[in-house]
Amino acid sequence: MYYPHFGLKEPPFKITPNTDFFFSGGNRGAVLDALVYAIVNGEGIIKVVGEVGSGKTMLCRMLQTILPERVESIYLANPSVAPEDVLDAIAFELQLDLPKDADRLKVMQILQAHLLKRHAEGRQVVIFVEEAQGMPLATLEEIRLLSNLETKQDKLLQIVLFGQPELDVNLNETHIRQLRERITHSFHLGPLQTKDVGEYLIFRLRAAGYHGPHLFTAAAIKRLSGAAEGLVRRVNILADKALLSAFAENTFQVTPKHVKAAIQDSEFGSKLKSNWTYLFGMILVIGLLVGLVAYVWMISPYSLKIDHTANAISAVRSSVKPMPEKNTVAAVVKKNANPVVSTDTASKLVAGSPLVSASQEKSVPVANQVVTQSIVVDKQKPVQQKASVASVPIVEPVTVQQTVQTVETKPVEKLAQKPIETTQSLLDSRFEATKSWLSSGSPDQITLQIKSLRFGEQFNDAQLKTEFDMTRRQLGVENLYVYRKKQGGENYAVILYGVFKQRSEALAALNKLPSQIKNNRPYLRTLAGINKEVEQGQ
Repeated sequence: MYYPHFGLKEPPFKITPNTDFFFSGGNRGAVLDALVYAIVNGEGIIKVVGEVGSGKTMLCRMLQTILPERVESIYLANPSVAPEDVLDAIAFELQLDLPKDADRLKVMQILQAHLLKRHAEGRQVVIFVEEAQGMPLATLEEIRLLSNLETKQDKLLQIVLFGQPELDVNLNETHIRQLRERITHSFHLGPLQTKDVGEYLIFRLRAAGYHGPHLFTAAAIKRLSGAAEGLVRRVNILADKALLSAFAENTFQVTPKHVKAAIQDSEFGSKLKSNWTYLFGMILVIGLLVGLVAYVWMISPYSLKIDHTANAISAVRSSVKPMPEKNTVAAVVKKNANPVVSTDTASKLVAGSPLVSASQEKSVPVANQVVTQSIVVDKQKPVQQKASVASVPIVEPVTVQQTVQTVETKPVEKLAQKPIETTQSLLDSRFEATKSWLSSGSPDQITLQIKSLRFGEQFNDAQLKTEFDMTRRQLGVENLYVYRKKQGGENYAVILYGVFKQRSEALAALNKLPSQIKNNRPYLRTLAGINKEVEQGQ
């Protein structure tokens, strides 16, 4: 639309990687040269990390373009490849003819023979793995094993991993440390600086056929660079919309006003606004907290005085002994054990009192410290014999073994054990269902592996119950399958979800999983692959 207006022959800011528009500034050219050197002369595994939209795919396409002819490259763009399928995927990219129903060992032998043949011809094979941060760790470990294919002098296969910063987090896992140690070259694609953004814009315009002065003003470049955060893909999106905005006003230069319109029309423009709102809210909350702390600090001397006064009043009250009431006979017993005081003696002192009945002759439990037992005398009838506190005989205390605690805790223990027993029974039923499915299901059936629990030398049943219970609350229990395996001398428990006939159905179910489950990086598994894994662990 705006191309003739600015004297352009083609779109300058398409987000589809085009090697004719590769920008060597911003350290991109230096990284490309280093990658070529590492692939041709290096050994081991190479890693390239950069944020979303930083230019990793463009770098990968450039490598495929400028590598020497003797280097044969293959490209894995799908990260959700199961460990048992990755060898078949590589063989497919190399156009190898595999026998029908070939097992993993057979595929590895055919692959090794092909690599040895290429090496004898003086050729190299390199595999580019895109979006490696989304690849299951077990699949990455399977790829690492491919790096063991070598002759006495050279590696038969070079591996280059392209991924987002999450790839570094995954590689820091303890059980993947062998892969991390094999990485001999690591590169990082940082964001473009404002100066680099200006050079990038005019470079793309020139490549698209523009011959005039810079279309973007310095202020527009600065604002565009800040909004794009130096990410190449965002720069392309904003530059394209800014040119369209300038064309709509029939002007031949892009100003900050046009960039502002482009930002407002972009998806990440709302994110920038929300970031400022969040920052303002945080500043406000911090200010309120500082004010609250200052207020508490200012009134703290007064609160201390009030506390001291309250403590003094409590001490005075506790030191004053209460006066005995009229018509009351008190028996005071002070013992460390749990005593029992009989009221029989007190009842004999008050003859003829209708308030002292036979039911009061039962033993009365008394507290550990000081207990007062009072018997009220009916005022209407005279007391035949006066008794003072000193004349009341005290019955020797009898130590009683308390059983209240045991009686109270029994039902509590039963209540606490009930959900554990329920979870255990559900887990046992899913173990049986999985065993039946693995033995009778079709080898082509597909499932989703959503969790793999690593226990070490011994299984942790409590942890498995907890993880299973959390998973069933999110996905239900009917479609969950659980099995145990051994790998590398360590015990694992694997939780699967669903059984699907078609890969498309499994991918649709994968996309509908809750975000908390997706954080575990679930991926597709076949029944045949699971059975192989179980057999190898036995």
